Amino acid sequence: MSRGTCLAIAALMGSLLLAQADGVWAERLKVGVISQQAVMEKSKAGKRAIETMKEFAASRQRIISADDEELKNLEKDLKSQEGGLSEAARREKAEQFRVKFESYQKRLGDFNKEVQAKQKEMFDEYSKKIDDAASAVGERLGYTAVLDTGTPTQLRVVIYASPSVDLTDEVIAEFDKRYK
Repeated sequence: MSRGTCLAIAALMGSLLLAQADGVWAERLKVGVISQQAVMEKSKAGKRAIETMKEFAASRQRIISADDEELKNLEKDLKSQEGGLSEAARREKAEQFRVKFESYQKRLGDFNKEVQAKQKEMFDEYSKKIDDAASAVGERLGYTAVLDTGTPTQLRVVIYASPSVDLTDEVIAEFDKRYK
């Protein structure tokens, strides 16, 4: 967790403690929550981005699958011809297989890095857009703060929130309005 995130959480927690201590502050403090993941998965632009990402990954997987099939065929040929090949021919075929296998592993690693980079790029872009939509909704509805509920794989700051303060649907509507 970045230092800025820690400071923001500490400031928010301090504000919440002050709000409980002083009834006037409690009345003025209005906190909402959203699920960024739900916004991404349910908004029109988010669905399109996810589908684009899936197709990108699938196109890379098709190439890897074709390479994998080629390697299996080479290995099968090498094993079936093993008895009928001279030692030199067998070594040459084994070397060809090794070179293709190394090339396959490199391509697999490169594709994985490429897919991860594309996912990060998409996440960064959409996080900013979701933040903008959440800010607009929070401001329009008079919220002091809007927190992300997180996911099981991310840091979860919000352990419990009443459904009455869940602004996810409003943020999805705002997001769809802004990013058709």
